[in-house]
Amino acid sequence: MVSLVSTNGQDIPNRIIAAIDLGTNSVHMVVVQIEARLPAFSIIGREKETVRLGDREIDTGCLKPQVMDRAMAALQRFKKVAKSFKAESIIAVATSAVREAPNGLDFLQRVEAETGLSVDLISGQEEARRIYLGVLSGMEFNNMLHIIIDIGGGSTEIILGDGHQERTLTSTKIGAVRLQSELITTDPISNVEFQYLQAYARGILERSVEEVQANIRSDEHPRMVGTSGTIETMALIDAREKSGSIPSTLNGYELSLKDLREWVNRLRTLSYSERAAIPGMPEKRSEVILAGAVILQEAMTLLGVESVTVCERALREGIVVDWMLTHGLIEDRLRYQGSVRQRNVLKTAGKFHVNLEHSERVAEFALSIFDQMQGKLHNWGKKERELLWAAAVLHNCGHYVNHSSHHKHSYYLIRNSELLGYTETEIEIIANIARYHRKSPPKKKHENYMKLLNKNHRQIVNQVSAILRLAVALDRRQIGAIARVQCEYLPLVQEYKMQIFPERPDDNCDLELWSLEYNKGVFEAEFSVKLVATLASSTS
Repeated sequence: MVSLVSTNGQDIPNRIIAAIDLGTNSVHMVVVQIEARLPAFSIIGREKETVRLGDREIDTGCLKPQVMDRAMAALQRFKKVAKSFKAESIIAVATSAVREAPNGLDFLQRVEAETGLSVDLISGQEEARRIYLGVLSGMEFNNMLHIIIDIGGGSTEIILGDGHQERTLTSTKIGAVRLQSELITTDPISNVEFQYLQAYARGILERSVEEVQANIRSDEHPRMVGTSGTIETMALIDAREKSGSIPSTLNGYELSLKDLREWVNRLRTLSYSERAAIPGMPEKRSEVILAGAVILQEAMTLLGVESVTVCERALREGIVVDWMLTHGLIEDRLRYQGSVRQRNVLKTAGKFHVNLEHSERVAEFALSIFDQMQGKLHNWGKKERELLWAAAVLHNCGHYVNHSSHHKHSYYLIRNSELLGYTETEIEIIANIARYHRKSPPKKKHENYMKLLNKNHRQIVNQVSAILRLAVALDRRQIGAIARVQCEYLPLVQEYKMQIFPERPDDNCDLELWSLEYNKGVFEAEFSVKLVATLASSTS
């Protein structure tokens, strides 16, 4: 097991825990490895079982015996999986279906007696709070206001926050399984039932929406983030239909209200089996997807938002973050949330045994050159600067696979890593920038380059990767031979002068200067300048 060193010099071992969510539709578990120094966690295992705890007795509202048996079997299996990962703790919570069932507490007592698992029954507001923590662990808020919606089987949580203390936590007794079982009896749904479904969803959501809107100032325009099964499924089938393939991650995928309405109108005309045949549609989700999609549609309409952005982290990850907070592994929630991108880049670098001292020097040179060129040879901003930093830190991660063609391996590893906080498009750009830090420049025949969505994204890769090439050359020996670089653009002669300041006065940095000369061609072609690099004298 890897050890991390704390600020007081004591070793902090990585810790493995499991988090279980007994939901109305499914029972989920994530197993995570906590890296206390960052602080961050990596998901190393996932399990899911559709048990439908929300399918309760009609007359009494009690959990059905056969449903409880299914849940027990799932929990027994989950416990074995967690132990196989050597998890030190298993934290489990139960939500809507169990908290509303008259025999819910009896069921939890049975769980503890037969499995040894202690399950916390949490309120709707506590569920919302932990969902908020989960989303904070996976997305940058940048102090901007966000509305988070989580549509479960039995309840819908709507949360308002900006990365600081949450402003509003709401939980409403409306969910995909609940509406399906209580309101829909026809297949495909009849016009009468569909109109009632929409009106009912709107009416139930109004109170939560009003509470959220009361805490939004007139000058604020919040972004909407969606989590969990219904929203992920809608994003998945939408992405699959538009691109013809399943994206490697849904994190950051944006679903418009316009597209959602078209899907709702389409889904209402289909039977369960026809919905199941939609590419990307999970079979067991097809039964409840229309009800869930209508909840999302009505919530977005009431809130006046035009799109929802997917976050793949939610309650289960929030359980982990809450555990880390209570165990003193996160000193401050805002500090933890504010650096989510940086933490995940560094976590990925550690995973692939990147030489961080070298990579951070390369990143420092790259950002210095980028900043000195800004407004003169390029007009890229903070966003592109961040992408350059990430690519610079990870540019050599392909060595983990093989030294030969490691730049191509770097692309693959970055593209398939869980870089939380970045959108799918941003990850593709980072991976391409790293891919072109050496060897051939970007070409249209390269499949990875042509995956970029538009000309602007390709231009970012062209220019930013050219800067990264120079930065890599500046640390050619990987010993920190160069302290800094000072650049000057001479527009009249189309020349870009780079003065190199060595760390030691007696070092002539021949290898770094040779490497710059060897690699400058791509930079010169991209920016239409002649690069002239010179070593600063000891008196400079």
